[in-house]
Amino acid sequence: MANSNLQFKTNYAVSSKIEPFYKGGKVQISKDEKYIFCTCGSRVNVLEISTGKIVHCVEHDDQEDITSFTLSCDDELLVTASRALLLKQWDWTQAKCTRSWKAIHTAPVASMTFDPTSTLLATGGCDGTIKLWDVVKQYCTHNLRGSPGVVHLVQFHPDIKRLQLFSSSLDCGIRVWDLRSSQCVCVLQSHYSAVTSLSFSRDGGTMISSGRDKICTVWNLKTRQAKRSVPVYEAVEGVVLLPEKTDLSQIGVKSRDLHFITAGSKGVLRVWEASTACCVYTQTISSTSILATEEDEENNPHGLTYLFHLPTSNRLVTVTAEHNILFYQLPGLTPQQQFVGYNDEVLDVKFLGKSDSHIVVATNSCQLKVFELLTNSCQILYGHTDTVLTLDVFRKDSLFASCAKDRSVRVWQMDSDSGLVRCVAQGCSHTNAVGSISCSRMKASFVVTGSQDCTLKVWDLPAEFSRAETDLHQLRPRSTEKAHDKDINSISVSPNDKLLASGSQDRTAKLWSLTGEGSLGLLGVFRGHRRGVWAVCFSPVDQVLASSSADGMTKLWSLQDFSCLKTFEGHDASVLKVIFVSRGSQLLTSGSDGLVKLWTIKTNECVKTLDAHQDKVWGLHSSRKDDKMVTGSADSNITVWKDVTELELAEEQAKQEDQILKQQELSNLLHEKKYLKALGLAISLDQPHTVLTVIKAIRQTENSRDLLENTLLKLRVDQKEALLRFCAVWNTNARNCLDAQSVLQVLLTHLPPEELLQFQGARAHLEGLIPYTERHLERIDRLLQASMFLNYMWQKMRVAGAASSVDQDEEMDTTPLTQTQPLFFMDKKKTKDSSDERPGDNSEQDEDPDSCKEEEEEVVEESAAQKASKSRQVESKTNGNHSESEESSEDEDVTDQTEEVMKHLPVSLPPQCQTVS
Repeated sequence: MANSNLQFKTNYAVSSKIEPFYKGGKVQISKDEKYIFCTCGSRVNVLEISTGKIVHCVEHDDQEDITSFTLSCDDELLVTASRALLLKQWDWTQAKCTRSWKAIHTAPVASMTFDPTSTLLATGGCDGTIKLWDVVKQYCTHNLRGSPGVVHLVQFHPDIKRLQLFSSSLDCGIRVWDLRSSQCVCVLQSHYSAVTSLSFSRDGGTMISSGRDKICTVWNLKTRQAKRSVPVYEAVEGVVLLPEKTDLSQIGVKSRDLHFITAGSKGVLRVWEASTACCVYTQTISSTSILATEEDEENNPHGLTYLFHLPTSNRLVTVTAEHNILFYQLPGLTPQQQFVGYNDEVLDVKFLGKSDSHIVVATNSCQLKVFELLTNSCQILYGHTDTVLTLDVFRKDSLFASCAKDRSVRVWQMDSDSGLVRCVAQGCSHTNAVGSISCSRMKASFVVTGSQDCTLKVWDLPAEFSRAETDLHQLRPRSTEKAHDKDINSISVSPNDKLLASGSQDRTAKLWSLTGEGSLGLLGVFRGHRRGVWAVCFSPVDQVLASSSADGMTKLWSLQDFSCLKTFEGHDASVLKVIFVSRGSQLLTSGSDGLVKLWTIKTNECVKTLDAHQDKVWGLHSSRKDDKMVTGSADSNITVWKDVTELELAEEQAKQEDQILKQQELSNLLHEKKYLKALGLAISLDQPHTVLTVIKAIRQTENSRDLLENTLLKLRVDQKEALLRFCAVWNTNARNCLDAQSVLQVLLTHLPPEELLQFQGARAHLEGLIPYTERHLERIDRLLQASMFLNYMWQKMRVAGAASSVDQDEEMDTTPLTQTQPLFFMDKKKTKDSSDERPGDNSEQDEDPDSCKEEEEEVVEESAAQKASKSRQVESKTNGNHSESEESSEDEDVTDQTEEVMKHLPVSLPPQCQTVS
């Protein structure tokens, strides 16, 4: 196996994410041109243009979809409208709702806009009314009626002195409202379909309107008449007047006449001269993408839905029907950035580039997307005509290959300088969808494909590809082999390019030889999975093969005898991908349960489970340096993970070193009897046992009560909070309850209840203290009762030679035990033989053994059996001594009970009362 000195990975952390941020609806760009605001269901996402990452998110609490929103001209206020007929005003930088009010509309709000002063808000509703709101004084100023149907467009004149509002609804007219009189002063009639956008000239005297009736109209706002109608031969969604004092000769602007640019259903930008109604420039599109025909214009996925002009940076921004946002730099309309708002289901993802600076993604579409990880800017690749199913990359030359449902395979190359990707080769020979592909490892010499037609094909690549974009190399299969009985889900080429592994829906994996003659030779079959095999992968260092299956298992196979070496179980559903990491000593697997698991092969242990997806994880790939991995899921999220094993190890070592230093400092402070500093340091470590050690050290000193009180009262409030929390922990153990009660006594005595209740979690801690404190009190009561009972027992024992009062009860003698006379001696050896006399005994100690036995029986027997015992003693005196065996057994029982009692004596006894062994 791999080198034992290799550092195993223990954890990955999310480095960056590419997630959906726009699913259709309104898009707006901030005045400072730094942020893009776009709707995504019940949220408004704020995307930072420089990084391509979501930096803020505003979401309605009621989860209602947002029907419209608008940003004020000063970028301060964001107002949203939802289907619940509520308007909400937001501080979008803090994602905080500052105000909400009823929209008064009887139907949802369809359009919104602010005036140039950011004080007036206009809302157009689906009920045909327009309402104006003063957002500063917070009241409705106008209620404009007269629009038939949904008001889908409202826009203020840029000159606020005119106090004019323009609107459009279902009658295709443009209404001009005078806000001074709240009247509609005129209706501009020219369009025969919905008006989609308005654009004003710099002086405010000219306006251009666009519509889905494939015309644009130039209006003179002074005369309120149409100057010219320009047929543009496409449904126009956005129109922008080009700046007048800018050199735009690169896009056909040769004169100073009015020019405007349109964006519509054809998916290209076109520049028009208003005076001649001629198109002077049409944007060139990629040779691999297809221009929409008249029949499919309405459903063209490349159609444009929005067009903006950014005057500060002199850029144009378009939004496509596929939810992509593109930036073009004037004057040449050169593509600059592209953001993908929605990826749909991610089917595969791979690292790309020399330093893994890009990732290439196959989504549930016929397009490939190449993301730059630094900026999240995306390049969309056209070529396949049906859904792209999987990808693989070559180790060198920034080459990668793709296969799709269109039965074709394509090879792509990324330019190392510009980062642009183009298709350099294609092949089509399969009779069904191509679902798996693998590239050669040593050098870019061939690719192998597996199809749903159950065949494997090997395709040879040329030594060099033509640099001409129009020259596309046609691939021819070198060999074809019927490999499996069902669909081929995965194939993998070995690191030395001599072996090929395939996994199929027929529950088997097979090993093939890749010979130079061009034929595929079957070497063996791996059997053991109970369901279809989803992925196979060769180890980079060992002669083993890993496979993952729909049965939830990952297996490791020997290439020598095709036996199963190890089985890894942990996923609750199908395991879709498996790859080797850590030089072949660990595995990464992804499943349809949305989890990614890290396994150590040697121990068969799942080291870490990563949960960042909500659906099937189809894509899983590791970087060349083995320090990153990327996952793509059916939840449209692409996650880049970073190996944080060394970072966590360094943090843990630093933490341990810090703990050792603090422990040493604590020992020094205790030795120097600096209890206040020691207690503060122990609390900062947040270790209850360490704090308890300091408390015990304080309580062991002289005058400990005053010292403890003075020390605790000098602590900060947060430290007292921690002490109260620790007391609740200590009090659960009887060994530490005295220390806990001592601290608690100081806190409750010197702190008022109002201050205690301000402590974080004080109520919960005090509630936890009560039951254990009651339990400790009950235990002390039981000990006190037991000690009083022992005292009573000793007092009831007669002093040798004293007058007997057996027949009557006596009051309890409370005189100290030390004042009582010696009770008795007991010798076990002598009691065994009652006929022998004890040598050396004086006259005071020479008593009848039976009388001694009588006194012992009085101690250990119940009061209810005392009379019966005494009658037996009288009979023993009259009838003589008992037999030797009976005396011996009874004396031993009494002796054992007496010794047991003496073990629990609360005070020390005089020597005369101790049992002689």
